[in-house]
Amino acid sequence: MNILEPQSCPECESSLVDDIQNGEIICSGCGVVVADQIADSGPETKSSNLEDKMKLARATGQTSYSQHDLGIATEISISSKDFSGKSINHEVVNQMHNLRKWQQRVRVSSPRERRLANVLAKMGETCNGLSLSKNVLETASIIYRNLDEHIEVKGKSVVSITAATIYMACKQCHVVRSLEEIVRGICVPKDVKSKTKLAAKYYRTMVMEMGQITAPIVTMDKYISKIANMTQTEVRVERLALEIAEKTKDSSITDGKAPNGIAAAYLYVASVLLGQSILQRDVSSIAGVTEVTIRNRCKEILTSYKLKIALRPSLAKI
Repeated sequence: MNILEPQSCPECESSLVDDIQNGEIICSGCGVVVADQIADSGPETKSSNLEDKMKLARATGQTSYSQHDLGIATEISISSKDFSGKSINHEVVNQMHNLRKWQQRVRVSSPRERRLANVLAKMGETCNGLSLSKNVLETASIIYRNLDEHIEVKGKSVVSITAATIYMACKQCHVVRSLEEIVRGICVPKDVKSKTKLAAKYYRTMVMEMGQITAPIVTMDKYISKIANMTQTEVRVERLALEIAEKTKDSSITDGKAPNGIAAAYLYVASVLLGQSILQRDVSSIAGVTEVTIRNRCKEILTSYKLKIALRPSLAKI
């Protein structure tokens, strides 16, 4: 129940209460039903999923490129009760079921719409599984819509074209994700190698045909933030790792070495200095390098520089 703006009851002059479940306006004092029909302006149900929110929202004006119909279509809800909570006749329920089925068929009537709906649904599942932001999902959806207009995507692998589109969106949004990492989040492990090779081919075609601007070089800060987020490292450890990387950026430590290993070493050194328990096994699995590589990079950092941190003393209790 939600209390509406103050109104007086005709019997006892108490405030009125909106009973959405029963579709009535009742008095909070004496319980008299003032009105038995009200307009329900809220969503039919609550959901934490983006796609369900777009389907269940009423007249929000909010659109999403990740939905093949931009999220503005009207849906027939699945329910056996009306707005007031009363049961609907069995014949009416079957009729609404048939209408709902034909509505789904009409929405994706053409092969292009079915292909668009399948690819966008796969993009949403992949971005959700890889913990990518909504910005990446929307960018990938726009890229694929433009790709569908410039290049013939009929007959192409859904997994590979989805991975290539998300990879390009990550580059435009400055998110560090490798193409193989994206493919691993879509298909089974035995098909990762072949699908990654095909996705790389699609990505090169997209760059040449669509004239995408080359993304800027990813800095060491991005790699450190990626590993810290995926290992759920404390913010102060990440901040110290970024500070160490900033002060040692002019050295020859990073010359000819993979940035993943250097970033993992910076994060591990910062965790040791702050007394945090971060296992090399966890960092190496996230960074995609071996534990030996992390130990070698830590040794190079500690040999070339003398690290010293000053901690603020805690206030003594009086």
